[in-house]
Amino acid sequence: MIPRMNPPPITLYGIPNCDTVKKARAWLDTQGTAYQFHDFKKQGVPADRLADWTREAGWETLVNRKGTTWRKLEPAVQAGVHDAATAQALMLAQPSVIKRPVVEWAGRVTVGFDPVLWASLTAAGT
Repeated sequence: MIPRMNPPPITLYGIPNCDTVKKARAWLDTQGTAYQFHDFKKQGVPADRLADWTREAGWETLVNRKGTTWRKLEPAVQAGVHDAATAQALMLAQPSVIKRPVVEWAGRVTVGFDPVLWASLTAAGT
């Protein structure tokens, strides 16, 4: 009988060429923390997970209004993002507008790279 392999309890979502995602992945690697990487460009944004992230982190946190993708949007499109539903529709259509990385820890979601917070989460096994 072959033992069943469990996936890592941490999933990092993002775009591989994003500098913040690169830093986050390097940090996890340096810590020896196992994680699964989900590439928005190749695998898309999982709609069911996006709904969960929106509930937990808030759409205002997930939409990166400082990024290039947001700044390139027409003003009418930007103005049309005013609640969770409109934000989710935009994030599904334009994954690059999502602040990165989004990380699912066991029972928790974080947005962005925060090594101090991440150290406490990995130490707690969360």
